[in-house]
Amino acid sequence: MSDRHTTLPSGILGFPVAPFAQNGKLDENAFAANLNFLLDAEVSSLFIACGSGEYQSLTRSEYQQMIEIALSITDMKVPVFSGVGGQLEQALDLAQLSQNLGVDGYLILPPYLVHGEQEGLYQYYKLIAESTDLQAIIYQRDSVVFQTETLKKLAQIPQVVGFKDGRGIMEQITELKQEIGNELVWMNGLPFAEITQPIYHSLGFQSYSSAISNYIPHISKLFYQAIQQDDRKTITTLYQEVLLPINRVRKKRAGYAVSLIKSGMEIMGLPVGESVRAPLIPVEKEHYQELAAILTHTMDRFPPT
Repeated sequence: MSDRHTTLPSGILGFPVAPFAQNGKLDENAFAANLNFLLDAEVSSLFIACGSGEYQSLTRSEYQQMIEIALSITDMKVPVFSGVGGQLEQALDLAQLSQNLGVDGYLILPPYLVHGEQEGLYQYYKLIAESTDLQAIIYQRDSVVFQTETLKKLAQIPQVVGFKDGRGIMEQITELKQEIGNELVWMNGLPFAEITQPIYHSLGFQSYSSAISNYIPHISKLFYQAIQQDDRKTITTLYQEVLLPINRVRKKRAGYAVSLIKSGMEIMGLPVGESVRAPLIPVEKEHYQELAAILTHTMDRFPPT
């Protein structure tokens, strides 16, 4: 079954935002600029309209716009994955739309609100995965925690090729990785995944979603290389001077995992605006200034080469 993985992402995964103009509409030019920036940063793949792309608040038309723009700009340079999930019928509709538009696969987000039993979770992910021929990546996040046997069953579905963890339950993911092994590609999907990637790397997770690649991609790349080379000194330095300070700001408000990306991009001269859709809130002025100071230090201390 290893041939299933031929177009799957590895390394640093790019998750662009959904920029909104002052009139509240999707800013297509700013979105295109975000994509080009990530491509220039050499991310291994792009995930469109997922968590950082405010999947939960997009209209179907906006969702389609974002995918069409991404496919046009990437022009098959890197794999493009969409986000599907939430309400089941909507997820099935967007999965079919994604296939019709020509993406490489999709990340299946958790079901809306409910905490399902294992059989219910299996049926939810199975229905979506089998609804098209596209590659499907299972996302464990929020209300979804898989037992080993459930994920083993999902791994037998031909379309299911990857697993992204957003819960961080070390004992559980250790067992999942040991029991299922290379049947799936394993991805770290915790918020601000750089913080935990050294641990995930030791468990065999070779890729992660990088929010900071939207504004300081050279830091994400430097950190990734340090992990691959077991360069403890560089890892520690980046933790102390860049990553942990940003993460402290991120944790000050719920939803900053998305809002802070847009603020970081604005600070670094990428005009995507700071507008987010409810229930998310923009970054407060004090926290914006804290992030700006961290990024000023980062660029002085670790200038891009």
